[in-house]
Amino acid sequence: MSIKSDRWIRRMAESDGMIEPFEPGQVRENEGSRIVSYGTSSYGYDVRCSDEFKIFTNINSVIVDPKAFDESSFINFQGDSCVIPPNSFALARTVEYFRIPRTVLTICLGKSTYARCGIIVNVTPLEPEWEGHVTLEFSNTTPLPARIYANEGVAQMLFMESDEPCETSYKDRGGKYQGQTGVTLPKA
Repeated sequence: MSIKSDRWIRRMAESDGMIEPFEPGQVRENEGSRIVSYGTSSYGYDVRCSDEFKIFTNINSVIVDPKAFDESSFINFQGDSCVIPPNSFALARTVEYFRIPRTVLTICLGKSTYARCGIIVNVTPLEPEWEGHVTLEFSNTTPLPARIYANEGVAQMLFMESDEPCETSYKDRGGKYQGQTGVTLPKA
């Protein structure tokens, strides 16, 4: 298994539609303002989060249970940025839609800009032949409110290609998160 370079990422995005929309370079400014970078990097791709968020709240004091998740644990919010309460978290989705090839495993990692502020992105694998918008989880580990920005870089995808295709892909298994397009809550 090998980690793939910027040339491989560009080729797969442009010829196979692996990432849409796709940014072939690294964007650091928007309309003259500095932003948290996104786009193709040396050995990865920095994704953006959309402007739709689900912010965790304990207002209903329900038990958090991945087998019986109560949607009232979140409030929906749409905007240019999202403030995450202290010691809490929010969900968002990538702007980019992914189509992972059968020979590729993709790992989503947080960007150091956010990590240095105490905002952690959950490490998430995108399995071979998974497709959709990635649901991202941002944990605010600080005792203060923390802000994340829509349409700016929030996480990096690393692509690892195997010498041979997997025997059973995510698509073959009929994975429960296949083809997700919005911020997707846990499914039992």
